[in-house]
Amino acid sequence: MSRKIFVNLPVSDLGRSIAFYRVLGFSFNEQFTDETAACMVISEHNYAMLLTHDKFRSFVTKPIADAQRTTGVLIALALESKAEVDAMVAAAVQAGGTEPRPPTDHGFMFIRAFEDPDGHVWEPFWMDPAQVRAGQ
Repeated sequence: MSRKIFVNLPVSDLGRSIAFYRVLGFSFNEQFTDETAACMVISEHNYAMLLTHDKFRSFVTKPIADAQRTTGVLIALALESKAEVDAMVAAAVQAGGTEPRPPTDHGFMFIRAFEDPDGHVWEPFWMDPAQVRAGQ
């Protein structure tokens, strides 16, 4: 059985968030998208649900964290190459995101980060497949 992951993110402006992630190349499943939520397709089995604050509140009992002030999660996203990592972060910054720290290059793994307009931290990274297979 394959399992799917739906990461739920509260967003202050759903339209702005959809536009931001479209610039990064993500598509949306219209079947699960309306004026309160958008289902962003990350891959065949991974999705991010962008939820208005009112919609997000309907699922939780605790206050919504202000991702501009606190970090509750880092969303790591494996990409196919260093160039793809660089391109995604460049697109994110150009679309209104920020890059909170410099890139990290371990040789076998290259990591960058960006914050979306709501402050959610994404970490696109590339890992050398030969190093992974070698168990290093």
